[in-house]
Amino acid sequence: MSNEDITLSAGDAEATLAPGNGGRVTGLRVGGTELLRQGDRFGCFPMVPWCGRIRDGRFRDGAAVHQMPLNAGPHAIHGTARDAAWTVARAAADEAVLTYDLTEPWPYRGRVTQVVALTPDTLTLTMSVETYESSFPAQLGWHPWFNRTLGGAGVEIGFEPAWQEERGDDHLPTGNRTDPRPGPWDDCFGMPDGVDVTLTWPGALRLRVTSPEQWVVVYDEQEAAVCVEPQTGPPDGLNTAPRLVTPLEPLEATTTWSWTRL
Repeated sequence: MSNEDITLSAGDAEATLAPGNGGRVTGLRVGGTELLRQGDRFGCFPMVPWCGRIRDGRFRDGAAVHQMPLNAGPHAIHGTARDAAWTVARAAADEAVLTYDLTEPWPYRGRVTQVVALTPDTLTLTMSVETYESSFPAQLGWHPWFNRTLGGAGVEIGFEPAWQEERGDDHLPTGNRTDPRPGPWDDCFGMPDGVDVTLTWPGALRLRVTSPEQWVVVYDEQEAAVCVEPQTGPPDGLNTAPRLVTPLEPLEATTTWSWTRL
């Protein structure tokens, strides 16, 4: 199938996907109201095969050290798949399946599959990384840009993390955990019982971001949008908390956004 844009619909909810632009969800409209920041770099993009920054763009796998291109100052950020064209494996009225084959500069071969499923009051994103050859460390996550204001109402962010990863001057976790601090944030938090963050636009909409994963980055330092990013590990996790993809065990993650009108 081609990688032209896809529109899913369910009830009065509509999601637009751009396989050719990093496999991202470019729009999510509820009752005609757009929830995601618009623009080629925004919407909601998959972070794979790593999330956030890799320190100096380098990660170690056993004795081997691999260098990724530096695209965030001295670091490498958000994986390679968001800059690639994905393939449409299947598309229906309310669900689509996209795939992306890992390639250079990533040093290992593997396939990423992302399933996007829409109902009248939820959007569920599921992603997996499989390998048929050598095992390798990887991370999965999503980076949505939610509009800060809806219908004139500014967003309120509600969540109760167990800890906050202390952030160094280089924007990477230092390895220390602290009690959660008030925002503004560009920070990673631990939620051992699963990610659960609520965005409320008073008088407009309440949206809940959940995931069985235990890590979330919250970013609200920008005027136009806020980000709630469930992921399988912290920034620089390829070095500090690697998850292994093996021929017998893919790496899988899912997140669900559910909304209620106010």
